[in-house]
Amino acid sequence: MATASKLDLEQFVGRAPDRLNLAEREALVGKFVALELYTPKNLALRRIEAVGDSIKDCVAGLRRRGLDPLNYEFTPLKAPY
Repeated sequence: MATASKLDLEQFVGRAPDRLNLAEREALVGKFVALELYTPKNLALRRIEAVGDSIKDCVAGLRRRGLDPLNYEFTPLKAPY
């Protein structure tokens, strides 16, 4: 099984979790992803905005990009099967 290094995690930003292939999904098992909260006002797409080993890592990634972590939900990714 492939593993995602810290440098490789940035390649998943902007991608929809449902569109990851099997190898990519397996590499992210146990990682947290930040997804923008959907509201009728923003019509947010389900895109990964940050990836990390913990919610704290995701929050740091969002802040580095100038995004407000309060507008995101944090979800652990599980095995695809």
